[in-house]
Amino acid sequence: MLDLINTRFGSSFFSILGPSYSEKDYVPIDLSHQNTSQLAIDLSTEFALQEYLEHYLKHHKAKAAFGGYLEKRSLYDRSSYFGDSSHSHKRNIHLGLDVWAPAGTEVYSPFPGKVHSQQDNLNYGDYGPTLILSHELDNLKFYSLYGHLSRESLHSYKVGEEILLNRPLALLGTNEVNGNYAPHLHFQLILDIEDYYGDYPGVCAQKDLKFYMMNCPDPNLILNFSS
Repeated sequence: MLDLINTRFGSSFFSILGPSYSEKDYVPIDLSHQNTSQLAIDLSTEFALQEYLEHYLKHHKAKAAFGGYLEKRSLYDRSSYFGDSSHSHKRNIHLGLDVWAPAGTEVYSPFPGKVHSQQDNLNYGDYGPTLILSHELDNLKFYSLYGHLSRESLHSYKVGEEILLNRPLALLGTNEVNGNYAPHLHFQLILDIEDYYGDYPGVCAQKDLKFYMMNCPDPNLILNFSS
């Protein structure tokens, strides 16, 4: 898939938040455990993270922040949904790319496709409203997941409905509905979705990392954000 993606998309930048966001409006951010520990950032609540993000974007004169693929994060320690923080199987390695932007921001798909499934994942720290699309690219079938959306986004489509390019797919949700995070998009590529419906692991444990690295390639191969 990686060779096919590189051939088809090359190095062209794609603004997943739509045409009102240019490439210069995005700035990389590091929310790994190592970095947030050094900066003494309190990640125990979505409000603390939101405050940090607002200062970060203002300092960098940006409208959105991106990053997170394969980051090991302490952000998930606040939720038992990801396992006991003292256990060796704790899920804390992020498998998608996060784009942090205000609630209500439009989200666009970089591929045409169809709605595979949609669901409101309600666990504390989970995706909240989630859309999964299926795509076929030169006979290769794969999937893209969009998490932390608004609830209204789940009422816009039916399963099997075609998704067109250059039209908003969804809107970002508030912390009240998005799994209790500062507003952002979780964008993830999936090769084999197995029997999952409206959901797929977006965070894994170290013991499972090799499998998920193969099944969930780096989304920046598509978006081409410059770091």
